[in-house]
Amino acid sequence: MPSMDPNVVELEKELGRVEPAGEEAAEKGTSRWADPKFRRGVAGVAAVLALVTVVLLVHYHNRISTDDAQVDGHIVPIACKIYGTVADVVINDNEPVKAGQVLVRIDPRDYQARVDQSKAALQLAEAQARAAGVGVPLSRETTQSVTSGADAQLVAAQANYDKARFTYERDSTAELAYARAHVAAQQANNDRAQADLARMKPLMEKGEISQQQYDAYLAAARVADSELKAANEKLASAEKSAEIARESMLAAKAQVEQARAMLQQAVANHKQVSIREADQASAQALVAKAHADLEAAQLQLSYTTIVAPTDGVVTRKSVEVGQIVQPGQGLFTLIPLHDIWVTANFKETQLAKVRPGQKAEIDVDMYGETFTGHVDSVAGATGARLSLLPPENATGNYVKVVQRIPVKILLDSMPPDKGILRPGMNVQATIITK
Repeated sequence: MPSMDPNVVELEKELGRVEPAGEEAAEKGTSRWADPKFRRGVAGVAAVLALVTVVLLVHYHNRISTDDAQVDGHIVPIACKIYGTVADVVINDNEPVKAGQVLVRIDPRDYQARVDQSKAALQLAEAQARAAGVGVPLSRETTQSVTSGADAQLVAAQANYDKARFTYERDSTAELAYARAHVAAQQANNDRAQADLARMKPLMEKGEISQQQYDAYLAAARVADSELKAANEKLASAEKSAEIARESMLAAKAQVEQARAMLQQAVANHKQVSIREADQASAQALVAKAHADLEAAQLQLSYTTIVAPTDGVVTRKSVEVGQIVQPGQGLFTLIPLHDIWVTANFKETQLAKVRPGQKAEIDVDMYGETFTGHVDSVAGATGARLSLLPPENATGNYVKVVQRIPVKILLDSMPPDKGILRPGMNVQATIITK
């Protein structure tokens, strides 16, 4: 009979020892399960595990979480608005400041000189405006007086002209006609008297009439001749009076024309008032311009003092005393730590029940604590769409990927002694949808 391998023999011995031990353990387990205390203990552990499972299911049923969340806040870059030399820097990097606190001063001498020049220009413009304002009433009163005088002179000249024209018309018509008619009548009387005298002279020489009768005819002839001469002289006087009246009328007419010209000149001079008023308006415009220049210069001067627009912490300071700064050059950044929020990027499949106002919990790794907050709003587009280079899906190799949508979560009031959150910190956000 062939001999067995020693290894096989040893293995069979080992197996022989194990089988009795397994049977013994089975019998021992059966006897333990038969123990009522053991069964109650197992039942209690099972009940506790079931209760814990139910509590966890209920607890996490209406909760959605993401670890793709960061603390966000306002990043306020502080830049210089003017050109100048930095005279003083009164803050240090990472130093907390208050709103209105002076941070940097720029040498103000150049801008102060511009303010002084603007003030002098304003005073000059105001003086010119006052002078122009005084000239307007004076020109108005003077022009009004001259216009009134010219108008009165025109009225008087017109009255004199009307009177002279009436006198001329009277002298050149009725008076002259009467004088001519009187001359004609006296001429007829004189002719008759002379004819009577001529007839009576031969009769007197023949003695047919007496010398006394002849003398009567002679006296009548002389009287008629004298009356004729007087009528002729009166006619000449009437003609001369008519000529004088005509000259007076022409002179009065000339005075009327002169008075009318003076009135027109006075009316034309009245436009000087408009010119003076325009000068006054121009002077007032110069005053307004000087005011604007002064305000601009004062505004530029105010830029030499840079103050904190809000409470916050100074960071990334890059300004030093003696440095020449340019308009728009960044000096440092101000972070208002009192106004922060959390931007949590949830998957689009998680946001079906998310609404503004829902309670949220923020787990902060830095402090190992959880802070409460609430949902403020949900972004209008996915983070990929809002990125600098949004994906283009019309290329033929499109692969559907679950997108993430930013959700803004506002933190409830948190005492500074419990922790300070800084923009950029990673946190875990949980929203309780019910």
